[in-house]
Amino acid sequence: MQPMTELEAETLRDYYGKFSRLEAAGTSPIYTSWAEGVATDDEVIALLLELPRPKRQANLLFAAARHLGAGEGSYADLRTWLLEHWNDVRELVLARATQTNEAGRCATLLPALTRIPGPLALIEVGASAGLCLYPDRYSYRFTVTEAAGAEPEQPTTLDPAYGPSPVLLDCELTNASVPEHLPEVAWRAGLDLNPLDITDADQREWLTSLVWPEHESRRERLLAAASIAAADPPHLVRGDLLDTVESLLAEVPDGTQAVVFHSAVLAYVDAEARARFASLMQSRDDIVWISNEGAGVLPETSAQLEKFGVEADGRFVLSVDGQAVALTGPHGQSFTGLPQP
Repeated sequence: MQPMTELEAETLRDYYGKFSRLEAAGTSPIYTSWAEGVATDDEVIALLLELPRPKRQANLLFAAARHLGAGEGSYADLRTWLLEHWNDVRELVLARATQTNEAGRCATLLPALTRIPGPLALIEVGASAGLCLYPDRYSYRFTVTEAAGAEPEQPTTLDPAYGPSPVLLDCELTNASVPEHLPEVAWRAGLDLNPLDITDADQREWLTSLVWPEHESRRERLLAAASIAAADPPHLVRGDLLDTVESLLAEVPDGTQAVVFHSAVLAYVDAEARARFASLMQSRDDIVWISNEGAGVLPETSAQLEKFGVEADGRFVLSVDGQAVALTGPHGQSFTGLPQP
């Protein structure tokens, strides 16, 4: 039997190797190279093993290094820098979390939100700085493709009532129609274990560090969305998804429809907590629950995709009240409708 420390090291090497091949490849040459390097670097692996398990992830390590000035060069450059600055890196990753606040996901939430009679009271679980709480303040450009490989139609733009927004979100729709209007949002709030203040320059800079190096358009979009949120800061509450969501639901104004939503959040809690949260959401007949998570995060989601004969292929699954309705791009870039019962 191998020592547990060795088993942990092998798991970590495997994780970084998969991150390089499956997540970063094709979208970030820098992170592809860095993750590949870490996967075979015993000295860096040993340093990572000193951290609590949730703090060993690639996104957090690489964002912390760039935030502290590591640059965006070769893995050899990163390795030298990490070994020289490990105490600073360790301190930062222990204090921070991967709270990527991707406003682009509003484009894939929109088709579901516009089907709900308003006015809406939005509650985001895992809200970070709350940028996804403003789907009514952004502009959208939808391109419809009837089937994979088909020529897309001319894009359709959807703006807020007051005119074009400085944030324009592009999304390709397949097996779905373009929403006809933006939702009417009467109230918005969010909860997070560590909510970020978008008006704070240091916390805003951390969010930009979490955006992958080559993704300049996403960085620009984040800053534009941050300006919108800073002009009307969201109501954010510090708390756990199980202990806090019901207290926020008690604040929902009369005459509004409560909508609880989350994107790429449940993967960071254990299976028991995920099951309890899903049970809580499905026990409330006064809310609409929108989940935008990885295909394997909730067991019923995997079963539904298997029934449809569909592979997620790295995309998220958008579900409404527990029913999978679409496959979505992780950054909101695509929405593919699923057959409905």
